Amino acid sequence: MTQGGVRDDGAATIDRRRLLQATSLLGIAGLPAAALAQAGGPAAAGLVTDLRGDAMAQRNEARRRLSADGPVFVGDRVETGDGARAGFRLGRATELRLGENARITIDRFIVDAGGTITLGAGALLVDKPPGSETGRIRVRSSYGLIAVRGTRFFAGPSNGVFGVFVARGEVAVRAGGREVVLTSGEGTDIASRGAPPTPARAWGEARIRDALAQIA
Repeated sequence: MTQGGVRDDGAATIDRRRLLQATSLLGIAGLPAAALAQAGGPAAAGLVTDLRGDAMAQRNEARRRLSADGPVFVGDRVETGDGARAGFRLGRATELRLGENARITIDRFIVDAGGTITLGAGALLVDKPPGSETGRIRVRSSYGLIAVRGTRFFAGPSNGVFGVFVARGEVAVRAGGREVVLTSGEGTDIASRGAPPTPARAWGEARIRDALAQIA
């Protein structure tokens, strides 16, 4: 509120608080993970590389709107809105893409040590160049566990089931007490939560195109 063009003390206090919060976030974005840990703040996992539509991140009770070039942290629960597409770089070289109404949690991510991401909903594409980082990445979902090193793969809704498709490299998919290993051009289906993955088989061009269109 203002009185005679002068802002009252309460509003000024709120503005100072917002300025301090913004300054703190900018400082965190520029610090390496080790320094953040020593400072007692959240560990940086990476940054947003591109964004179309709305995306939010939540840590504990705090929610913030994501923007291109903004940071994401270990422990963030990231959600995209209707029609949204979002790209992220985690660590030095791991690229992540989300389609609309997707939900992931960055459970753990350490440069050169790999990380764990939980896929809660929607479609996800992971692109991790071979030899880029020594650590293994794991993607968990209610359907199963996907373990990768250097690879490019899709996971999410496809043909009415949960599908995993490998565009490059190799992944191991474990679900329902069974493991299947996929190589380039192969995919597997998990019909429902608790069901095992189907044997590896080549996906047709139309199915690949429809799957990747969700995150393009």
